[in-house]
Amino acid sequence: MTSRADAVVALRALGVSFVLEIVDPIPRILHWGGDLGILDADSASALLLTAGPAQLNNSPDVPRSFSVLPTEHEGWSGTAALAGNAQGRATTPHPRLVSHDVVASDGSGGTIRLEFEDAVTGLRTRLTYRLDAHGVLSVDTSVIRDAALSPRHGDAPYTLDGALALLPLPERAAEILDFTGKWCRERAPQRTPFGFGTHLRAAHRGKPGHDSPFLVAVGTPGFGFGHGEVWAVHLAWSGEQRYLAERLTEGAGAFSGVLGAGEALHSGEIILADGERYDAPTVVFVWSGHGLDEVSDRLHRRLRSRATHPRSPRPLVLNTWEAVYFDHDMPRLTALVERAATVGVERIVLDDGWFRGRREADAGLGDWFVDEEVWPDGLTPLVDLVRGHGMQFGLWFEPEMINLDSDLARAHPDWVLGPAEGLGPESRSQYVLDIARPEAYDYLLERIDALVREHAIDYLKWDHNRDLLEAVSRGADGDRPSVHRQTAALYRLLDELRRRHPSLEIETCSGGGGRIDLGILDRTDRVWASDCNDPVERVQIERWTRALIPPELVGSHLGAARSHTTGRTTDLSFRLATALTAHAGIEQDLTAVDDEELSAIGRWATMYREFRSLLHSGRVVNADLADEATALTGLVAQDGSSALFTWSRVTTSAPGQCGRVGFPGLDPRAHYRVTIREELGAASRHQGDDPAWVARAAAGGFDLPGTVLVTAGVPLPTLNPQQAMLLHVQRVDD
Repeated sequence: MTSRADAVVALRALGVSFVLEIVDPIPRILHWGGDLGILDADSASALLLTAGPAQLNNSPDVPRSFSVLPTEHEGWSGTAALAGNAQGRATTPHPRLVSHDVVASDGSGGTIRLEFEDAVTGLRTRLTYRLDAHGVLSVDTSVIRDAALSPRHGDAPYTLDGALALLPLPERAAEILDFTGKWCRERAPQRTPFGFGTHLRAAHRGKPGHDSPFLVAVGTPGFGFGHGEVWAVHLAWSGEQRYLAERLTEGAGAFSGVLGAGEALHSGEIILADGERYDAPTVVFVWSGHGLDEVSDRLHRRLRSRATHPRSPRPLVLNTWEAVYFDHDMPRLTALVERAATVGVERIVLDDGWFRGRREADAGLGDWFVDEEVWPDGLTPLVDLVRGHGMQFGLWFEPEMINLDSDLARAHPDWVLGPAEGLGPESRSQYVLDIARPEAYDYLLERIDALVREHAIDYLKWDHNRDLLEAVSRGADGDRPSVHRQTAALYRLLDELRRRHPSLEIETCSGGGGRIDLGILDRTDRVWASDCNDPVERVQIERWTRALIPPELVGSHLGAARSHTTGRTTDLSFRLATALTAHAGIEQDLTAVDDEELSAIGRWATMYREFRSLLHSGRVVNADLADEATALTGLVAQDGSSALFTWSRVTTSAPGQCGRVGFPGLDPRAHYRVTIREELGAASRHQGDDPAWVARAAAGGFDLPGTVLVTAGVPLPTLNPQQAMLLHVQRVDD
């Protein structure tokens, strides 16, 4: 006789367990969080026995449970995993498990696949849970319309309103962290208590947006970078998004709350006829027992393990935008390239302004032909100049956008995404190209492919400068919502370009950081975190971008002394230190700087090459500090042998001293040599003398036991606002 304990299946990896009970009619979730070890029969039985909550007053007559596809049928009053209708009918899903498959490698993750049939909705649903070796759990949902399953409602197509991946949370998950933002201030964190009701974050911009929730984390009260238990979710999708954290007074089975995400669908966007299928975007869940840095470390390891992850050293970039804007003058660009070569730049990217009619931002988008008036000999002279200096060549595109003042729009006005009855307002003088339309897709593919082939382009900067509003595709049967189709077409286009040009690298930019997610990163090699190069803003923008994305994939550029986006003026040393610790680049006009500044930039480039193997493979760590005006962030080698830390201050604050600050990510049992690196210029102090140990570290290095550097902590200098200090830490033999 088979016991109920035999129905318990578990996936385990790197301190994480995910456990289900395979039961008719629908499996239920028993655990997602810290490792429960190998579940023997006694442990499985105990987990099952404790999985049932009390049967409450004024509630269903059986205790509630939380299943893999929660519905009203099982007494769930919260947000359903699946929602839709067949022309107003079949609104009460009754999914029933028909098969399952478990492939588990104990301690190294595995896969659970569940197949369901629903006689009410006429849907076949597949749920796939994958726990990778890094402890990251991904959930994929596929839905197929099968009219034969539902004799009563199978004659009508099924309108899918939502398909969410949902996981339960324990009572101690009591505080929510997510993100908001705007252009030039992306990924601004915000915290709130996890109260009763639904905490819903939806992105309806046709992309994640500058105010994207980005990563929703729920944790124990006061969780930080290095402490607290955290449950987090990310939607790997570049279209519209829906995140929720939900808590009902009756709980979620034996749990307290729910965390989930999925695509935000417009009404009528997904209508499934018999045999048609919808594949929901992958939802990524991460648990940590040691704060947000462990969440980041798991995600970074996952990205770095991909076969497509960049392996070559990330070249030092110069992007021409803030240096010349639309002034594409060959003598001016020649001087810029030659100056770039003297400081060690390894890749030149020609930004907006090279194509027909593009003298300002109000014309030309869509006409992807080199402007013969600006470039009478084509781009070849510039490309040859760049390559002659041993540098790679990159080119800016904004393929998904179109200006009405363009040959493309005049020839094909129906290719503009928007209602046939009339377009809404322009944004940045542009509209959106309906790239889900086959003719528009083919045109883009042909033009980009031709230019990449002609010039052997190494790199594309792929921009996307406006939200999608009234994103409907025009057709003979009327306008139809098209954000999902637009996003899928983008993915196909990127995939095909990479197939044709395997060595081509692509940067995703969307007015800066308006489209950063793991879906786009499956097809690109770099994200532009923000259009803001002001280091005061960049310190926070990049700190939180690294919560999801490892530094080697985050573009970080040196801007002019007076920021072009904020008007703030900052010291060169602060700008250099801030731009060092990701994928470094230059936006500044090097032809406008004096020899002294150019020399400092050259030293910075040398330092970048010295440290980039560490920066682009190390663990990101952040100290938990009470003073929010200061930050101690670091990149620690995977073997713990070395690290580079940045001690920075953005504003003044009440404390005159920081007190003892522990360096995170290091081994308290080891011994370390700390060296203050001041090649970029010494940080300005708001004090008299440095702590004694700092003076010795600046004079050639100072040795400290890990018990002091890590556990007890050390006093650090009180810096003036908008200053940063670099500390190189190396493990030394006892």
